[in-house]
Amino acid sequence: MAPERVLSRAELNRALLARQMLLQRERITAAKAIERLVGLQAQVPKDPYVGLWTRIAGFDPAELARLIERRKAVRIALLRGTIHLFTARDTVALRPVLQPVAERWWRNQFGRRLGAAERKRVAAAGRVLVEQEPRTFAELGTLLHERWPALDPFALAMTIRADVPLVQVPPRGIWGAGGLARHTSAEHWLGTPLRRSAVPDALILRYLAAFGPATVMDAQNWSGLRLLSGRFDRLRPTLRTFRDEHGRELFDVRRGRLPDPVTAAPPRFLPEYDNVLLGHKDRSRIGTATGYTPVAGDAWLLVDGFVRGVWRIERSGGAARLCILQLRPIGRRDRAAVTEEGQRLLAFAAADATSRAVHFV
Repeated sequence: MAPERVLSRAELNRALLARQMLLQRERITAAKAIERLVGLQAQVPKDPYVGLWTRIAGFDPAELARLIERRKAVRIALLRGTIHLFTARDTVALRPVLQPVAERWWRNQFGRRLGAAERKRVAAAGRVLVEQEPRTFAELGTLLHERWPALDPFALAMTIRADVPLVQVPPRGIWGAGGLARHTSAEHWLGTPLRRSAVPDALILRYLAAFGPATVMDAQNWSGLRLLSGRFDRLRPTLRTFRDEHGRELFDVRRGRLPDPVTAAPPRFLPEYDNVLLGHKDRSRIGTATGYTPVAGDAWLLVDGFVRGVWRIERSGGAARLCILQLRPIGRRDRAAVTEEGQRLLAFAAADATSRAVHFV
């Protein structure tokens, strides 16, 4: 048997960028992009818009807003138990697969407070309440507390979050709008039942297509699921395998893209929590060579495919300024390309500004 091919850090970097549509913007609909990426982080309401803008040629935020308003895309806690934006089709398919993530989180936080029978009654009552009208968690907890006064309102509301597939309804998540996070059930909002299968095989294959080559631990870190090694072993005959420079086994779909590691990678501004970084246990394939490991909450700047800075947009009066904190000095040639891309970002994210400037720190 021939030895497994070893993939360098540079090869893994370019593979990730290609599959994440970060080597070049693609002409693709927002719905297809969301499905190809297997959801978008959406803890910050504007982030899916920035994430799609940096990947789609000519992206119009109104396109995504229409998907949400027309119930073709929803904001729901799925991967790692955090809020993501998924298409309606993926929501009904993947929520049962990822139920163990919600279950583990609930048991760790509230498992000693409710017995199984009582929990079932609480969940049933909560479903009725959110399907009567969308509610915030505070409202939901208060209403449930009236019926279960011995239990903490927050714990009651979080029980519904774990046991009922809750989606956040508009205007939350609409570009240029806003509002409190109000919830109803996915079945009620989408008008269709969830699928019954909880087998994660299809999710694993889609993960590898979007983030591979990757280890079992990478897939577990991305999804929040545990004990996936057996599933990978069952899928092994349909996959190809590699090793990384540390000897770890990497799995991949048969036709996953592996570009030349010297392929040019233009500057890209990523939103907070973007899954391009959170998609792996080992983030070195995209972390800066200085040893800095980006953390959730940063909005990242990629230069030549690796994190070289974090950014934010500051507003003062009618002016908008893109502030870039360099984690490693950005040379003159790269700085010119970053400035050009930054001006495009400002034109998108601060379209109403009377003046726009890019500032390096």
